[in-house]
Amino acid sequence: MEFSESLKKNKDFTTVYRRGVSKANRQLVMYIYHNNTDRNRIGISVSKKVGNSVVRHHLTRLIRESYRLNEEMFNSGLDIVVVAREASASATFDEIQKSLLHLANLHRVTRK
Repeated sequence: MEFSESLKKNKDFTTVYRRGVSKANRQLVMYIYHNNTDRNRIGISVSKKVGNSVVRHHLTRLIRESYRLNEEMFNSGLDIVVVAREASASATFDEIQKSLLHLANLHRVTRK
């Protein structure tokens, strides 16, 4: 991810959850919070409800790669947390990518 960093600390996730705005679709939930910097930070959360560790890690990689391929479309200065729902366990890469871009458009954080 050339233009982005990862959210790693629980404090950062909590800030985005509490102060950010969320939008959801069938497979993903996206929280957006403006961080007043020139870089984006992305965090990915996949609960044990979604599946075992193999499934969770696979979903994390799909979401991260979807974001990486489309990160130039996102505005800068955002903290983004993507939460995978149970319906995403059987989703393909294309479905995850479409869901991610759909949520970004709902949040109006993409460049035209």
